[in-house]
Amino acid sequence: MTEDGLRLSLDKMAAAGVGATALKSFERQYRKLESGETGLIPEDSIEPLTQVPRFDPDGPVPQEAQDALSHLVVIKPNGGLGTSMGLEGPKSLLPVRDGRSFLDLVVAQVLAARRRFGVALPLLLMDSFATHDATMAALSSHPDLPVGDLPLWFLQSKEPKLTEDGLAPVSWPADRDLEWCPPGHGDIYGSMHDAGLLDRLIDAGFWYAFVSNVDNLGATVEPGLAGWFAASGAPYAAEVCRRTANDKKGGHLAIRRRDGRLLLRDTAQTAPEEMDYFTDEFRHPFFHCNNLWWDLRAVRAQLVGGTIGLPLIRNAKTVDPTDKTSPRVVQIETAMGTAIELFDGARAIEVPRDRFVPVKKTNELLILRSDLYDITPDAHLKSRVTELPLVDLGSCYQFIDDFDARIPDAPSLVEATSLTVPGDWTFGRGVTLIGDVNLPDDGAPHRIPDGLTLDGAAQVAALVQERGGQPSSTRVRRHLPLSADDRRLLSDVPPHHGRVG
Repeated sequence: MTEDGLRLSLDKMAAAGVGATALKSFERQYRKLESGETGLIPEDSIEPLTQVPRFDPDGPVPQEAQDALSHLVVIKPNGGLGTSMGLEGPKSLLPVRDGRSFLDLVVAQVLAARRRFGVALPLLLMDSFATHDATMAALSSHPDLPVGDLPLWFLQSKEPKLTEDGLAPVSWPADRDLEWCPPGHGDIYGSMHDAGLLDRLIDAGFWYAFVSNVDNLGATVEPGLAGWFAASGAPYAAEVCRRTANDKKGGHLAIRRRDGRLLLRDTAQTAPEEMDYFTDEFRHPFFHCNNLWWDLRAVRAQLVGGTIGLPLIRNAKTVDPTDKTSPRVVQIETAMGTAIELFDGARAIEVPRDRFVPVKKTNELLILRSDLYDITPDAHLKSRVTELPLVDLGSCYQFIDDFDARIPDAPSLVEATSLTVPGDWTFGRGVTLIGDVNLPDDGAPHRIPDGLTLDGAAQVAALVQERGGQPSSTRVRRHLPLSADDRRLLSDVPPHHGRVG
């Protein structure tokens, strides 16, 4: 049955114009899957990585930095639609601040680095079939972005989602596009090879690449890191951050016992009974940022056969990610960071936490849209606090349309230590949150009036009642006049000390 599934999958991909390298890579991973390979990495097969060099952003810049920057290209995977947030277009075009999107800010960062360091610094986007047209339309407003005759983009391949029982291409007439999925950003190596970009970049004098997700605005070009990588002589390096209790689900690097090489292990590669090891921030003290440094000549050497032997990631989902009742499917994926195990002499370096500011869910988007960050003239993020508050938004905020409708104007979070919103609350303009704020769920929707300051020490359950009157609590303060619709009866309630996840 699975042999038929493979044949049908390859035929479907070929008919859709998927390239030869992608077909070869899919067949390789499919055969791993049908043989029963799970992609799991047992704890007893690895040693924890406990010591890595630490990058000091205020330290001396290596002499190699300027030369490294002159040979550097910036690559950003840009294939995501943000389906976990209910997006239908490229995630990179989602507005972040003052009408500027992730892509706008990435472009501004690259152009600013060119001016500052006096280097060419090409930007290369790995688009998917789903993001390409909209992304190119957005980039038309940046005519000064291309470098020489180098392209701004190359296309990621695509592959069919597979039925869970027979591993055959799934059929979903309600939306044929949902029958397809990207093969994970591990496809970046083969897609660059198919596009002829490795030879083209190297021939043009671009020997190094800095690669990071387009939604991570903290991953800027840092001359000290570029100089460190060039001076190290390493073929490949990964940035890591020190784990906290809030980073339990982040993938981590480890040392493979049988050959001493670094490898990347993610949640999908960890057996459920071993998740206690995986989430132990003391046993595995560093998490992987997905900020990578490549020597493109070493990457080209790995691709002599057209494919690269990345570990399998088996991802179980529903065919419609917004409908958990739709049929279960299997997606064959690879991650670009797992390539670290293929390179002799690969390195890791600890970087400050501000180089890891991804946005996967709306709670992270709220943090970015709030006053917790300033955006500098060079489009860099500058945190206004030493520790970010924990933000946990309920199901009412999962999808971007619902999120925008309920939080059209981000509240001030600079004095907050946590925000927990299990209920259905709409935020007015100019709301300020202080301390630990919990907005409970009583089954009814509520609105926080314009200009209200909510002090977590007093809590806000009294906002539930729709009655006229003045606040009876001095810990809930009003800075702007309440509209007639916003009047509430406010009273003191005991503080909530529940854990914020």
